[in-house]
Amino acid sequence: MLDGKQIGFIGGGNMAEALIRGLVQGGVAAGSLRVAEPLQRRREYLADRYQVEVSEDNGAVVERCDVLLMAVKPQVAPAVLAGLSARMTTGKLLISLMAGVPAAALEAAFDLPVRVVRVMPNTPSLVLQGATGIAPGTHALEQDLAVTQAIFGMVGKCWVVDERLIDAVTGLSGSGPAYVLTFIEALSDAGVKNGLPRETAFGLALQTVLGTASLLAETGDHPAVLREKVTSPGGTTIAGLKALEIGSFRGTVMQAVDAATARSVELGKKA
Repeated sequence: MLDGKQIGFIGGGNMAEALIRGLVQGGVAAGSLRVAEPLQRRREYLADRYQVEVSEDNGAVVERCDVLLMAVKPQVAPAVLAGLSARMTTGKLLISLMAGVPAAALEAAFDLPVRVVRVMPNTPSLVLQGATGIAPGTHALEQDLAVTQAIFGMVGKCWVVDERLIDAVTGLSGSGPAYVLTFIEALSDAGVKNGLPRETAFGLALQTVLGTASLLAETGDHPAVLREKVTSPGGTTIAGLKALEIGSFRGTVMQAVDAATARSVELGKKA
């Protein structure tokens, strides 16, 4: 799907690097990857580590590439898009990683019908374990979705959604790593509270989350099914679960996703 395509990155930050690493490890030739990045030190780092072509000129990367990934901060989107408008053609695919910037706003930045796909990846993409939502714009083709899935499938797993649901993706998986990290921290603190050394408590908490996620992924069972298997009548687990219910654990998690989703919608209205 990516054979022969020239892929360009507008912005060379951490997420762009994760994608570059995933593409190279997945067999995409480094010579087909180009990065436009304003910081010289960052350009030198990416060129040295991944042998990709780098430039400080966004337009030069646009002209030479078939697929363009916008990996810049949403705040600078208007200025960056204005600089790209004269170089875009209908034959190019624009993939936006910018949170809160609707496809319509991206399409309106150009005088011609540009094919846009919005994506919402998350930070585990940095270790090739990301979760990404993909939403096609007005002019996107089926092959554009396939190309986008091929790229983000190299840094984790991805799901295609309607653009109206991309804010929910942001609230769940985009912000989700912060919820999981907070849970691991709390689990570790609880171990310390009950007498475990800090290093031991943290290691146990981290491995418990890693192992449980792996078990869930491997079995394909519903979480409730696996939970029942470790919940003995009158045992320790049911006592802990009762405490979580009293503290509205599930309701609080749902409220966190609701709040993050609402904030994503609010940011989109400002774009």
